[in-house]
Amino acid sequence: MEKQNGKNLIYSLMVFGLVMGGAVLLSMALSGINDDNNPFAMAVFILAVALVARFTKGYAWGIAASLAGTFCVNFIFTYPFWAFDITYPGYPLTMAVMLIVSVLISTLTTQIKRQERLRYEADREKMHANLLRAIAHDIRTPLSAMLGASSALQEQALSREDQQALVSGIHNDAQWLVRVTENLLSVTRLSAGSVTLKKQDEVLEEIVGSAILKYRRAENALPVRADTLERILLVPMDGILIEQVLINLFDNVSAHAKGATQIWLHIRDAGDRIALSVEDDGPGIPPAQRQRVLRGGAQADRPRTDDRRGMGIGLSVCASIIRAHGGEMTVDSSVHGGAALRFYLPWQEEANSGNDQK
Repeated sequence: MEKQNGKNLIYSLMVFGLVMGGAVLLSMALSGINDDNNPFAMAVFILAVALVARFTKGYAWGIAASLAGTFCVNFIFTYPFWAFDITYPGYPLTMAVMLIVSVLISTLTTQIKRQERLRYEADREKMHANLLRAIAHDIRTPLSAMLGASSALQEQALSREDQQALVSGIHNDAQWLVRVTENLLSVTRLSAGSVTLKKQDEVLEEIVGSAILKYRRAENALPVRADTLERILLVPMDGILIEQVLINLFDNVSAHAKGATQIWLHIRDAGDRIALSVEDDGPGIPPAQRQRVLRGGAQADRPRTDDRRGMGIGLSVCASIIRAHGGEMTVDSSVHGGAALRFYLPWQEEANSGNDQK
């Protein structure tokens, strides 16, 4: 804790020094251009106060920047220069107004940051609530099926075909529970305030290929057709989590897109973002339910191929992972007739210039 406080103090000092120093240099440059007549110094330092308040924690640094800015404007950029003097007519009122405005901006900026933190905490609590609601179905039902099947194997004389069917059911339910457990671990990881994403440049084609390969191991896996990339695309991400997002979206089609025969994965360059869209030729998702789908609240309304299994955890986890990467996730209609679950990841366009796809 003390180490973290020390880092925060050093960071805040650096922000304060760089921003206020930059404001002094910029105001000096403007004074040189205007022959010491600098009408911009006050606005420059008010902007500096807003920046300090935005990038530091608490009220103290913003108020300190307000006092320092007021002093600099009077001492350096107001006649007589390099002297602190408030005896000229209008100077006291001007300095008081600047100080009040600076303090107000600092206070409002700090309050906005606090409200953002509270909203983040509320969203996290909502995610936890959705998770707990989904656990009741996604874990209890497969466990009950596994217990029933194992009891039947132990207590009854069954034919070899019936035994194989029960063993296959236990195996499939165990695989499903492994997937749900991975989702639970991801939620725990994302909700831990001290844990940060391990983002690094990953070859997108490798992540996509690995996700498709793992998905195809499932018994009810559908064919997946992914866009062919002309060049190697390096996208900053946590590769393990994005791979899990793709697998969850593929599983969602298998579990809920009744009548779907194929999955498409479309990849396109969206400027400063890369867009990946998992689409199917099933019945789609009604527009009224699309926003609720990503919160795990509308899956029960969508036709399923297996009523025992829901993806309430999976889709809410996907949306949380994408938000943690600075992206967004949307639900739309697919050109193939079904649903399109699309997510965007920010990437460095200049580092990937010329990397397009067919």
